[in-house]
Amino acid sequence: MSDSEKPTLMIIDGHSLAFRAFYALPVDSFVNREGQHTNAIHGFIAMLINLIRDEKPTHLAVAFDISRYSFRTREYPEYKGTRGETPPEFVGQIPLLEEALHAMNIVTVSKEDYEADDILATLSRQGAEQGYRVLVVSGDRDSIQLVNDDVTLLYPSVRGVSELTRYDAEKVFEKYGIQPHQYPDIAALVGESSDNLIGVDKVGEKTAVKWINLYGSLDEILAHADEIKGVVGNNLREQKDRAILNRRLNHLVTDVELPIAPGDLAVQPINEAELRDVFGRLQFRTLLDRVLKIAGSDGSSGPEDDDAAPTVQAPVVRTMVDEELAHWLATTSVKGTVPLAVHIEHDGDAVTGFGLATLTESVYVPWALGRPDYSALEQWLASESPKVLADSKQVAKTLASTELRIAGVDFDNRLAAWLIKPGSTTQSLAAQVLDLFDETLPEADPNQLVPEDDPLSPATRAWYVLRVAGELRERLGDSSTRVLQTIELPLAPILALMELTGVTVNRTVLSELRDELTTRADRLATSAYAEIGHEVNLGSPKQLQQVLFDELEMPKTRATKTGYTTDASALADLQLKNPHPFLDLLLKHRDATKLKQITETLEKSVDAGGRVHTTYDQTGTATGRVSSTDPNLQNIPVRTAEGRRIRSAFEKGEDFETLLTADYSQIEMRIMAHLSEDAGLIQAFQEGEDLHRFVGAHIFGVEPAEVTPVMRTKVKAMSYGLVYGLSAFGLSKQLRIEQSEAKQLMTDYFARFGAVRDYLRNVVEQARLDGYTETIFGRRRPFTDLTSTNRVLRDNAERQALNAPIQGSAADIIKIAMIGIADDLQAKNLESRMLLQVHDELIFEVAEGEWDTVSELVTTRMSTAAELRVPLDVQVGRGVNWDAAAH
Repeated sequence: MSDSEKPTLMIIDGHSLAFRAFYALPVDSFVNREGQHTNAIHGFIAMLINLIRDEKPTHLAVAFDISRYSFRTREYPEYKGTRGETPPEFVGQIPLLEEALHAMNIVTVSKEDYEADDILATLSRQGAEQGYRVLVVSGDRDSIQLVNDDVTLLYPSVRGVSELTRYDAEKVFEKYGIQPHQYPDIAALVGESSDNLIGVDKVGEKTAVKWINLYGSLDEILAHADEIKGVVGNNLREQKDRAILNRRLNHLVTDVELPIAPGDLAVQPINEAELRDVFGRLQFRTLLDRVLKIAGSDGSSGPEDDDAAPTVQAPVVRTMVDEELAHWLATTSVKGTVPLAVHIEHDGDAVTGFGLATLTESVYVPWALGRPDYSALEQWLASESPKVLADSKQVAKTLASTELRIAGVDFDNRLAAWLIKPGSTTQSLAAQVLDLFDETLPEADPNQLVPEDDPLSPATRAWYVLRVAGELRERLGDSSTRVLQTIELPLAPILALMELTGVTVNRTVLSELRDELTTRADRLATSAYAEIGHEVNLGSPKQLQQVLFDELEMPKTRATKTGYTTDASALADLQLKNPHPFLDLLLKHRDATKLKQITETLEKSVDAGGRVHTTYDQTGTATGRVSSTDPNLQNIPVRTAEGRRIRSAFEKGEDFETLLTADYSQIEMRIMAHLSEDAGLIQAFQEGEDLHRFVGAHIFGVEPAEVTPVMRTKVKAMSYGLVYGLSAFGLSKQLRIEQSEAKQLMTDYFARFGAVRDYLRNVVEQARLDGYTETIFGRRRPFTDLTSTNRVLRDNAERQALNAPIQGSAADIIKIAMIGIADDLQAKNLESRMLLQVHDELIFEVAEGEWDTVSELVTTRMSTAAELRVPLDVQVGRGVNWDAAAH
């Protein structure tokens, strides 16, 4: 019987491929409504669909491990001991995967005391003996030993489970220079780090292959070990027991007693009702369609319909310029009602082309700056005709290198995806296409020196951007759409301009401070060494553990996987309760080193024009706050003398009169008063009282004038702590007071300000019901873990849910203020510029003669950005540098 006439038995290593899929797909992009991560399941089934389509198996099974323990761990307890803990996001996915496979009527097999590899080995031997063409699908290299004339291994590439390398005997020899049955001998000599099998020292793959080709097998190598000269020969003779043990453990068992045989694995019709139920719970809508399609419309199994191409095909790209482009834009974007997706092609800072697309057409426009025949494109880009972009802030920055301007941005995929899943990792276009449509974006192989495939046209990318936008629009919801349209989209070009403008930074100030901090850190280190009598790496947790807990015998801190924590808060607490000169010097050294690192990072970031350009990330937090990177300008301390000196290096530009800083005063507490409707807090803010003195007077039962600094500190810590879900235990640690006192303080607080207690209680319960929190302006943040059975996850979600509406509303307010200020600066044709946004503070560069106008419009816009039950108080400062302008 020829191979083409043989039935095909496909056997798959379930755990191996599921783990590959887990690491190939973004975790945060695959979570169902119950909060269960599903990326491993999704990737596995997508791979399985392709395998069924391409290989057309007549018989099929998936093998799973029952646990990490088998006869191998009994003989060698360290077997696979180097493997880390199972990622928490992977937990629970295998049972659901098996449930999905059963709905597809695919047999799954496990065997106590054996690994999935052994099941594959047994079924492959049986299949070959019984006349099957056998395909083994596994990401475990031990499976190479199964390859022979009847058995082929399909092995995932480094790019994930979507690409499989086909290993027959010829391919194995090409790759390793040996026959497949000799592979375990190579692995025995070299070792397998993934299985924690230690090889013979200094024996690498080339040496092992040379020996195998010379002697034929491991047994023969060991029999002739005396003939092998040099260090490796000596190591082989001394460590031969390692190789013998490895060979015994990596040998796959081919005679496991199984409840099934190859003949029992014939492909069966799927159970469509069960499949719809399982995939519905997993929220695999598109994947369900693909499974049903490949199974046949009548529900019968089989590869009758081989076509796995997307139901929507990318339109043929047309290149346009001149009148043809002008006509297409005019007829396609009639009256500005049809949104077009735009993708910009660029080489470094130079724009080289534009991709434009509707759902049915895609157009490529090669670009050359200043060409008069492109005026139609320039006018359309600057018009209010609706445009869809993958990342509007980046587009604004890219176009800044040209004379082009873009307006009418109607949708931004990056921002929309973030609003749907705040805090998730930003996805590439390829990841979004895979996530939303179960389609692989055609990409050239980056590992090929000369790619076989042409890069995807910007026009086709624009078409994919538009498709992604359509799916995201459906998922966004009305309130999040309003946040996108009224806050995030208008803010993006403002942030782009701020990034491009940058801020003047005085290198000399930073250099002098860096030298001082270096000297101080060295002096502190020397003093610390003197306290313990020897040098130690003050940045090494392991060495610090040795000094603190072994040499100095200090009380143990919180236990971690690597010993006892030496983080800043734990050591500060340790120093308070068990003071020691070494610990004091260590903490001061850490402070000096941290400031030095901040200073050095800023120095390196100053460009040739003397300015620093940070990058603002609108999607960098789950709360809605803008983050700052490269360099981070939001981590410069303000309460230390050195931090203020760093800020003093941020100066006005040469052609400007001064800096202006504007900061919201106690904005989170004002939002708390608004949301809780607490009469006491509202009264304090409306009367312009010192909030913490006012609250302290009510809690401690004294006149405001009698509130001591200690009382005020306690009240302030508690007030802000409540916003962040601080417990009595946390408050006691923060204030260094007894937990009983902290608990009484909170009780007294809530007795006087009961509406705050009611609000904080209700916001979590409402979020538990809704599945999300919402800011004043409608920004939503999902909290699936509020119903988790895991107490740690649930408690963490409750703390975050307490804070999300308050901190999110604060983020919205300053963003709305920035949009209004930018509009005013442009409308009044002012030369003053908005430079930085740092938490609740804005920094401006004010041009000569514009102070009164700018300070008034900034104050007005910031104080009226939201209508609250209490006034928004804005503090304005003026100075030649950031520190001097502090207020």
